Amino acid sequence: MFRSFTICLLFLTAALPALAEEIVLKDGTKIVGHMTGITSDKIEVETSYGKVQLNRADIVTITFADNGSGKAPDATAVKQTLPKMDESLIGTQYLNRTAKFSLTLPQDWLIDPNLRNSPTTLAGLSSKDKMRFAMVIQEDYPGSMDSYRELTMLGVRRTLSNFEELARSESTIDGKPALLVFYRGTLQKSNNLPVEFLSAFIQSGNTYTKISAWCIEPLFHDMQPTFEKIVASYRSSGHITADSTKP
Repeated sequence: MFRSFTICLLFLTAALPALAEEIVLKDGTKIVGHMTGITSDKIEVETSYGKVQLNRADIVTITFADNGSGKAPDATAVKQTLPKMDESLIGTQYLNRTAKFSLTLPQDWLIDPNLRNSPTTLAGLSSKDKMRFAMVIQEDYPGSMDSYRELTMLGVRRTLSNFEELARSESTIDGKPALLVFYRGTLQKSNNLPVEFLSAFIQSGNTYTKISAWCIEPLFHDMQPTFEKIVASYRSSGHITADSTKP
């Protein structure tokens, strides 16, 4: 069961740009493409004919592609395209010299390179028993915090069934505005295993850092304080150099 759960979580954290949405408008028009931006009144969609902007009030339904259809990308090919990370974990201190940030982790956690499935994923981390996970993703996005969160949650809905956002609160992490979002869902590819997440969104200009921590739902209540400490411990460190910090 644990092996199956881990495999499904790897699928969960893979990049999702290949999946398209079908958007139906009030006049019956159907548009197929990828949503690339969301505001309070409009959605931007990248189609094969270029970008279009839709009024949210004109949208009747949005249908996401079936995750189970098509062939999954070859993991080896994906790994070969990922940038190398100069990273270390000594005791509870994780340091990423390439992306210049640090985290404080629980004892007995490990660097888990199998969780890095896209170029925007800077770090994958897990507990020794492979039952608790954390990931750091960083992307450039020109929109607001709210639109970035909405776009990200739409991506999550593609992967999780029975998706539910549980709570949302503003915070400050690393001296920057942040948003904490708690949500849960089930993994169809693992017998509808329930999983619960905490994601912290940190904004620095047009760069967004997302730190997510998750585990199966029965463990989440006990892990929530630990997960909150993990995301709150994030520190960017532009002054770090590889030579000065290597153990």
